[in-house]
Amino acid sequence: MAIVIQPYRPEHEAKVREFNQRLEASGAETDLVFYETARPRWLPHDENDELYNEFFLAMDNGDVRGGYALKHQKFSFPDGSTRTVSYYHHPLSEGIVNKAYAIVGGLLLRDAMQRSPLLYCLGMGGYDRPLPQMLVRMGWNHCLVPFYFRVVRPARFLREMQALRTSPLRRALMDLAAFSGVAWAAGKTFHAFKQLSSSRVPCQSQVFGEFSAWADDLWRSCRMDYGFTAVRDLDVLRRLYPASEAHLTKIQVMQNGAPIGWAVVGEKRRDPKYGSLRVGSIVDCWGSPEHALPIIRAAVQELERAGMDLIVSNQSNRTWCAAMEAAGFLNAESNFIFAASKPLGEFLKPFDESRLRMHLTRADGDGLPRNY
Repeated sequence: MAIVIQPYRPEHEAKVREFNQRLEASGAETDLVFYETARPRWLPHDENDELYNEFFLAMDNGDVRGGYALKHQKFSFPDGSTRTVSYYHHPLSEGIVNKAYAIVGGLLLRDAMQRSPLLYCLGMGGYDRPLPQMLVRMGWNHCLVPFYFRVVRPARFLREMQALRTSPLRRALMDLAAFSGVAWAAGKTFHAFKQLSSSRVPCQSQVFGEFSAWADDLWRSCRMDYGFTAVRDLDVLRRLYPASEAHLTKIQVMQNGAPIGWAVVGEKRRDPKYGSLRVGSIVDCWGSPEHALPIIRAAVQELERAGMDLIVSNQSNRTWCAAMEAAGFLNAESNFIFAASKPLGEFLKPFDESRLRMHLTRADGDGLPRNY
């Protein structure tokens, strides 16, 4: 076996299809396939782009045995500097179905670290998965990014939330709470208490189609309020959230007529664990930490108006986490992991302190354009 890792080119596309077919034929999960086009459909690399994706393949005598993707983006660091950081995502190895290729996963990660030493991973599905276990063994800094949910329609939530309806007794109790009205009354009481116990500053919000100069002003005025965060200037925002992406809704939040923040929200794809629930997601958000609560409330208001039954979000920053709870969100077990390579971790020391000031959302992973 002579594995060579190289950039994915159009002449490799037929071999990638064969690779995917072998995975599927061997019983791999249906979504565990690699990209079948060499040019990324999301964030392709064109001249002068600072935010882009690129793909790499593990080749074995002309056959594809694995691949991975890197998303390159500028990040702002605690010292005020800006550097390009790469996000390692969609690593896939034939080793998941054929132990003869078990080494491919490690080779992919090593190759990515050589190409982009300032590397991070995000998401990964929990610490029981192979990739985060490998990163922990390698000494990467890591932490869970908290997960929050807000139940909009309690009765529907209890009837449809399949992830909780795991036994006959649970199903019976949840159905009883749903049909008796207890869930509705409890939900109303809880949200009313949250409204009373948290301050309300008069703010206005509006949906808009395309980011403009005010977003640049917000990036410059707020960036030093955070430790480590992806650059969210006008050029980046227009590339991540173009007006053509109609499935995402952009919300501007104002106070006394001046913009204080924005949020991007959308409806998640159907997932068996949610049954027939309509699940909304706060995909991304920005503003000064002191304005986190009105920004979250504006996002919630828009998702409720759109008919969502449940709203979810991941937030890393401690102030935004507190604002989520003040807005009526509950904290649940998270499987969304942030891990930083050793070179990246050097800029984040001491990690236990700097991670509380990081601003990471679903948008900083592979959640865009539709997996959020």
